[in-house]
Amino acid sequence: MNINAIVWNVDPELFSLGPIHVRWYGLLWAIGIWITLLITQRIFKKEKLPEEWLDKLFMYTVIGTIVGARLGHCIFYGWEHYSANPIEILYIWQGGLASHGGAIGIAVAIFLYNKNVSKKGYIWVMDRLLIGVTLCAASIRLGNLMNSEIYGNVTTLPWGFYFPRDSQWDGAAHHPTQIYEMLAYISVFALTSWLYWKKDAIKKPGLIFGTFLVSMFGARFMLEFIKLNQEAFEAGMLLNMGQILSIPFIVWGVWLIYNSRKAVKA
Repeated sequence: MNINAIVWNVDPELFSLGPIHVRWYGLLWAIGIWITLLITQRIFKKEKLPEEWLDKLFMYTVIGTIVGARLGHCIFYGWEHYSANPIEILYIWQGGLASHGGAIGIAVAIFLYNKNVSKKGYIWVMDRLLIGVTLCAASIRLGNLMNSEIYGNVTTLPWGFYFPRDSQWDGAAHHPTQIYEMLAYISVFALTSWLYWKKDAIKKPGLIFGTFLVSMFGARFMLEFIKLNQEAFEAGMLLNMGQILSIPFIVWGVWLIYNSRKAVKA
């Protein structure tokens, strides 16, 4: 036993009011969405864009994220169960949201938003929205920490965490990969903010979007090497599901960055 490890024994439930149970995870999801709204609002004000565009962007993004995250979990990590029990796909209160599914949900939502609302171009919207999304992702990872879930392999490092609230915990200290990812996503926020506010990267459509994709999913890909598999079927895989799903986003990001070099402001 690593006597220097940190015992993480936080109750995932913040408080309850009768039948209503408020959990840290749900609260941090809401906080992340709110922060994304505030950052995007600041960008829209700077560019003097219509306020109703922001309201509709918020609606499209929230619905796309939640629906995509839920379907992503059910399809990528639990298809055997949910294909036999499809009604349980709707049981979102039982838990089960996948970040890659959320990313796909956002991609579809922004396609529809651009087609029906802004009509400024898909990349145009993403370059402005995804700066705030980085902090939403960081907030969600903090929620995973509060749930004592999605942590890393066994470690002897002094900042290893014990997770006694997890029924699958093996009694050893583990990498707190939720914190690693949270810090990585905050770093991506700093980078994309710097590109927008200091380097005027918005004049090169796709540069901020591409940087987001390469940085966010590149960090996710690398951290999966020290993270426990989420499902048993991943045990025999060379790359786990999280890494496989990250690769297309990374490739897309590299392509966007390359093409932004010759782009001009729309």
